[in-house]
Amino acid sequence: MIILVDIGNSNIVITRYDGKTFSTPYRYNTDKTKSVDEYFVLLKDIIFDAKGIIISSVVPELNTIIKNVFIKYLNMEPLFVGPGVKTGIKIIVDNPKEVGSDLVCSAASVIENYADTAIIVDMGTATTFTYIENKVIKGVAITTGLVTQKDALVGNASQLSQFEFRTPTKIIGTNTNDSLNAGLLFGNSLMIKGMVDKIKSDYKSDPKVIITGGASRFVMDILSEYDYIFDDLLLLKGLLVIYKKNM
Repeated sequence: MIILVDIGNSNIVITRYDGKTFSTPYRYNTDKTKSVDEYFVLLKDIIFDAKGIIISSVVPELNTIIKNVFIKYLNMEPLFVGPGVKTGIKIIVDNPKEVGSDLVCSAASVIENYADTAIIVDMGTATTFTYIENKVIKGVAITTGLVTQKDALVGNASQLSQFEFRTPTKIIGTNTNDSLNAGLLFGNSLMIKGMVDKIKSDYKSDPKVIITGGASRFVMDILSEYDYIFDDLLLLKGLLVIYKKNM
């Protein structure tokens, strides 16, 4: 059993790969205060039969803790995506080391499963747009994530309270919740469409567009009229691609 771990700023997502299929992902809140033993109690039923482990992390403070979970309890050292690990991805930016392992994993997944030229929209704590051309990462655009926007707005506006995302039926709401959903969900969807079109125009290409990340499900219905691919396992699939290159 291969254990695939994505440590993000908001969530830790884990799936199991048995050689044929991926398990349903397990999702936990990212918690920098938990100890090695606490994380083992949380994860033991998922990782108990691991034969290999690969991790993508954008939270350096957790790397040693999660690494030691596997070393202490399974006597196995996980592979972290980073310098020295074969990914099959070329990166042409000012400082390639600044490109997060999550973006590299998603790029590896897209090239393996979809296309050599693509735009990856990853909707997490931040929303990122990664442009890949002929298997080369050419650059990234980063903006505030959908849920981050929601939390900032509610947290800073005294008369607004927490609400559930719900696909709006029209662009203008007639009550507070509908207005918030219209503004945030249509706003982010139109931003994605505009960014995708601008990248296509500037680079004079016709890339595949793949949308992933925890918040992507909230805009799926609005963006369904466009030829976009939604893949919530994209990064985890990329971890498997990279794991195989290093075994």
